[in-house]
Amino acid sequence: MQQPHKLDIDYVRSQFPGLQSEWTFFDNAGGSQILKKAVERMNSFLFNKNVQIGGSYEISQQASQALQDARIAAMQLVNASRPEEIVFGSSTTVLLQNLAQAMISQLSAGDEIIVTISDHESNIGPWDRLRAAGIVIKFWPLNKQTYSLDLADLEPIMSDRTRLVCVTHVSNILGTINPIEEIAEFVHARGARICVDAVAYAPHRAVDVQAWNVDYYVFSFYKTYGPHYAMMYGKFSHLLELDPLYHYFYGREKVPGKLEPGNPNYELAYATVGIVDYLCELGTRAGSNGDTREKIVTAYDAIAQQEDALTERLLSYLHSRNDCRIIGQSAKRDGQRIPTISFVLDGHDSAEICKSMDAYKIAIRFGDFHARRLIEYLDLTPSNGTVRVSMVHYNTISEVDALIAAFDQILGKTV
Repeated sequence: MQQPHKLDIDYVRSQFPGLQSEWTFFDNAGGSQILKKAVERMNSFLFNKNVQIGGSYEISQQASQALQDARIAAMQLVNASRPEEIVFGSSTTVLLQNLAQAMISQLSAGDEIIVTISDHESNIGPWDRLRAAGIVIKFWPLNKQTYSLDLADLEPIMSDRTRLVCVTHVSNILGTINPIEEIAEFVHARGARICVDAVAYAPHRAVDVQAWNVDYYVFSFYKTYGPHYAMMYGKFSHLLELDPLYHYFYGREKVPGKLEPGNPNYELAYATVGIVDYLCELGTRAGSNGDTREKIVTAYDAIAQQEDALTERLLSYLHSRNDCRIIGQSAKRDGQRIPTISFVLDGHDSAEICKSMDAYKIAIRFGDFHARRLIEYLDLTPSNGTVRVSMVHYNTISEVDALIAAFDQILGKTV
């Protein structure tokens, strides 16, 4: 039996300068700390290659290569088949808005797009606005008892006019990993495509767009240990079909440039190389001697082991309180839950709990987290949404224990 890959937590924490702060960061789903290696790549570009790409001179050629290196790193990160399948953009929100705009000519009045009530607004709003073009928008409901998306609820709302199903890989409130490969197979069998918002998944587990056979897959680097930037994977054949968003002389065949109006931000894109460098080092330290992709997968195996321990510790505490309701799966269930844990406490306003926690210099958050439709659907608006504790692999058990002690002081211990 293979031994689980172990995370080198001392090395991990040494790579995030922000962790030297007196604060403990449990608001990572809002934005993670940035890697030193990502910043070093950004600085390297700005200090040594800060020119426009495409020139004949040496520095411009180096800048062009840096952008290509960024696409290759992103390709390795998600296991795409070629670097041209990577589209960079300022945020997941913007990339999905661009995707919706670029898809217009493929759609006709009466065509259908399905979105989920449990998604972040970034993967609902851009599609919902297509109603103005006659597109029919349908909502895949969430099972309120299990907090899950059931294919049995998707099947009756799909039809021969369904063109796209938009779904989150992990809700940034519920924390449950949705079975994307199974959903993609189901959707494809009915003649539609799938667009996945992976913002809440990518920091926690290895991405494999080819194995899952997804059509579009989008997430933000600023929640995955990099700068405030984002990427979209799209199957190359699909990207070719999309309408150009750039100048008129950027034809359909100019992939991915036609989808990056104004060109990517070179230094932010180049930071992706630093993220992959870090994951490769984690993979090596966890025992991998393989290629870049194998090291990335090994790194995420070690990350998952660390995060499962954090999840177990906090869920166990919340279960011990008779005044707490966990919003989402209340158990770890074989790693099918990331360490983003939302809950409400009887008789307590979520905002006041978080504000009280500030005195302990522990950063948590309350609200709807831009998944307002889900909060309304679950009738959680009166309590100011949920309290959310969102952890990542650089957090430690001792930090969770300090959080628990602070909760006991703020709320009082339960008997």
